[in-house]
Amino acid sequence: MKNKIKWKLFVPALLLPLAVGGLAALLTGGAMEDYSRLARPPLSPPGWVFPAAWTLLYLLMGAASYLVAAAPVSAERKERALCVYALQLAVNLAWPVIFFKLSACGAAFFWLLLLLVLVLATELLFKHISKTAGKLLLPYLLWLLFALYLNLGVWILN
Repeated sequence: MKNKIKWKLFVPALLLPLAVGGLAALLTGGAMEDYSRLARPPLSPPGWVFPAAWTLLYLLMGAASYLVAAAPVSAERKERALCVYALQLAVNLAWPVIFFKLSACGAAFFWLLLLLVLVLATELLFKHISKTAGKLLLPYLLWLLFALYLNLGVWILN
């Protein structure tokens, strides 16, 4: 028999990354307008793709964190994995501020490298607790690689 969803854990797990994304949007209001005026590298998607992609990625992150929080493993393992997850969320929140508000494309590129390392660490910790949780973070890692390419392109072209 499958485990039932622990709603008191699941809902906050989904809401936390969505709140991070919402706060980032508030802190960088009008960012996509500014972004559209920049010289961008080939394969740059239209502005509407970013909020759609990030919403999906935040939901996947939340689901992954729920699987880890609800897993039948030691509290110490969960805490370590979820602390790295929380750290990457904080780093994630800072990136759009650095890139859009501060217009510091170079610093944002290196910040994004840090985020990539933290997400990779999170993915590894998560997959050792729940293979599904680890897999749920793979689209995030791929998106960050694409974001790294876009960030580098904008930095070089502007």
